[in-house]
This record gives sequence, structure tokens and C-alpha cells, in this order.
Amino acid sequence: MPMVCLDDRAIIRVSGKDAETLLQTLITTDIAALTADEVRPGALLTPQGKILFDFLISRDSEALRLETTEDQAEALVKRLTMYKLRSAVDLSLNSPAPVTVVFGEDAPAESYRDHRFEKAGVSVFRLYRDVPAAEAGIAVAGRDYDLQDAFPHDVLMDLNGGLSFRKGCYVGQEVVSRMQHRGTARRRLVIVAGAATLPPSGTNISVDGRPIGSLGTVLDRDGLAIVRIDKAGEAIAKSEAILAGDVRLTLTLPAWTGLAFSSEAGEASA
Repeated sequence: MPMVCLDDRAIIRVSGKDAETLLQTLITTDIAALTADEVRPGALLTPQGKILFDFLISRDSEALRLETTEDQAEALVKRLTMYKLRSAVDLSLNSPAPVTVVFGEDAPAESYRDHRFEKAGVSVFRLYRDVPAAEAGIAVAGRDYDLQDAFPHDVLMDLNGGLSFRKGCYVGQEVVSRMQHRGTARRRLVIVAGAATLPPSGTNISVDGRPIGSLGTVLDRDGLAIVRIDKAGEAIAKSEAILAGDVRLTLTLPAWTGLAFSSEAGEASA
């Protein structure tokens, strides 16, 4: 049962009789669909539809739990405080907070299934307490994308349960709904394999000298990146080199998404 203890997490507990109503009108996740034994991804967007804060949301008895990174936590609490006004909502912050990620079906009691991995056929659970664990890594905001610079579609929230198109209005909803219905999501998270050791995170990815994205998490020759999938598809179709620095790359879309590169401008085909 491989496990990893994360040391950069914070927990915001949102409680009170108006807690669910408030969050349902603010964030991307459909809280009504959130079961008691799972965590789902979510975001609070700017009015322009870009990710202002990202987090994982789960139920904690009668409250809701937002798990985020330490560097986002205080600002997120301040933003939620601004929105709650006179609502019967209480916000409490625990930072840093113990979070353990467990891989495999033999998860300990009191664990929550991570909904993001279900379509990939991988069993991942989260525990909100310390458990001895082996070392591992996980992609987070600040490594794979900059906050206030990415749309939920860029990081596959439309496909992993973190972005609702059914529940009605929330901050930034109009923009992301328009992207969904018009099929204009052109940036997507891809898996990167380098022909040699990859350069540092943040290095531009280019085709014929033109940038199409940048590297996120990097581990030796493997990594993640957000790229223009239309430009990447054109390069793949023409057998043009896709480079990060002087390292040639192979890009693949996660199999569980059902997406495929297209040489046509616009969304990747499913």
C-alpha cells in the first residue's frame, strides 16, 4: 500500500447552515453530487473565468473541507470571507495540515477516494491525518500552472469531476460554459517524455521556434506540461520537432480523458 505524506497542505473548514449554499454559488464543483466518502477537485474563478484558487473539496461531518496549498490558504479564506457577508458560515484554517495520499484499494479507515483518478482506473485515497509513508510526488498549482493564468479546462477539470455545467451560476461560470459549448479549449495538460533529461520547470515548449506551452513538473526525462493542443497536433502530423530547450519531446494526452491530438485548430478530438 504505497503512501505519501504531503507537507505543504492546508485545510479550510467551512461550516454553518449556509455553508453548502454559499459554496455552491461560488465554486466550480457541484457540491450536491459530492458523496460522503470522496474528494473532488474544484476552483474559485476570476470573473474572467480563470483559476484564482484551486483545491480539493470533501465533506467533514456537517461541514465542508477545502484542501489547498499553504501558499493559497490565507488568501482563499479572505476571499471567502468577503463573499460570505452575513451568511451563517464559519471559516477555520489549519495550516500546515497533515494529508496522506494512499495508492491502491487497501486504504485505511476514514479515507476519501480521490475522484480525479477514477477515469484513469487508478485507486487513490486521501487521509486527513499523518500516516508513515514512502516518498513520492504530486503535481500542484505553482508547479504545473500559475494561478490566475489557467482555465479549468487547461488542467482537465471538465473531465475529472471538478467543473459543473449543470448546477447553475457561480463566479466565472459564464466564461467556462462558453468555452465548453463552443469547443474553444485549446490548452490541455499533457504527459511529456524527453529524449534526454528535461530542462527545468517553466522552460518554454516550442515548435520551429514558436512557443506552444511550458514545462510543469519535471522528474528526469518525465514531466507534465500545458500546451496548445492544436499546435502540438499540427507538429505531430507533420513530424516536426517539439522541443523544450534543445531536448526533443514526445507528448501524449492522458488515456482516461478520451482526448486525441488534432491537426485542426480548436479542441482536441475525443
